Amino acid sequence: MEKKRYLFLDLPYRNRIIDKWKKLGYRFTKETQGFDIVISGDTLRNSQDYGKTLLIFLNHGTGIKNILYRNLARVPNDKYQIFVEGQHRVDSLKNSPSLGKNEVHLIGLPKLDFYFQGRYDDKSKLLKKWNLDPDKKTILFAPTYKPTCLYKVKNDIFEQTKNYNLIIKLHPYSWMGKYAPHKQHRIYERRVKKYPHAVLLPFDEFNIVPYYALADTVMSEASSTVFDFLAFKKHGIIFDLPCDRLSHSDGEALLEIDNREFLKGAFIHIDSGKQIKEAIEQSIDPTIGMIEKANEYRQRYFYKPDGKSSERFIKKMEELFYEGGHENIP
Repeated sequence: MEKKRYLFLDLPYRNRIIDKWKKLGYRFTKETQGFDIVISGDTLRNSQDYGKTLLIFLNHGTGIKNILYRNLARVPNDKYQIFVEGQHRVDSLKNSPSLGKNEVHLIGLPKLDFYFQGRYDDKSKLLKKWNLDPDKKTILFAPTYKPTCLYKVKNDIFEQTKNYNLIIKLHPYSWMGKYAPHKQHRIYERRVKKYPHAVLLPFDEFNIVPYYALADTVMSEASSTVFDFLAFKKHGIIFDLPCDRLSHSDGEALLEIDNREFLKGAFIHIDSGKQIKEAIEQSIDPTIGMIEKANEYRQRYFYKPDGKSSERFIKKMEELFYEGGHENIP
């Protein structure tokens, strides 16, 4: 149900991955009746249409943006069972007026299970796919679409990484023109052609987790990629933005945590593209202090990064259903 913007028109966009899923036997429907459980990566605009069902919110992207809390505030009459990745999220939700009648469950982050199960350990396969050098360290640049550093580092990210493999993974909205202009992807499509050490992942390369496994460090600003990367006992680079001036159209702050303070002492913070090369060296070879600080943050932000979050999710979901907690609408 996505849309792509062309000129001033928002046109329906059917992703090719849907056809791939259909070939694998998945079914798609617009029906809303007859479901015992509905699992979503976001709040539903039409939850009433589903009737008395167990509504599950499984966050599709963690991080420091406050969109989760804003979306919950828009549906105060709904009741979601929210499954979260760490104690920080539990505390933040319970201290938020947006929580309402929703309930929170701590399970970890199922999205990362395959990483911890070792399913992406064959790095040579991915490097070969993108014609990258197996003898070089790999940098993952994964900016979000808003707020973003991609305009500020559009030249330096290539020039400062010539001694490494550079993989650029843009946010899907950077390709679609609706929430961010098409120039976001065009900037990098033009530049990447001049740098053989770099690759711009195409729009339909959705799964970032294999690239987490491949990368020695990640660079972003407020993307969930920086948040996720902490779970892997690796260190990243955060491009600082003037967060006190970043807000939604209604004036509410865009970020839950000022990105200039996020993971401070564990990840490298920079505010200029000229600092990228030095930041890479520091993040790949962290100090003992950085490692100790990262361990502290990891305890706060991630619950049991052991590859079994999906199992805990299913177990708790079934408990909730059979306990009768499936009446969503009052």
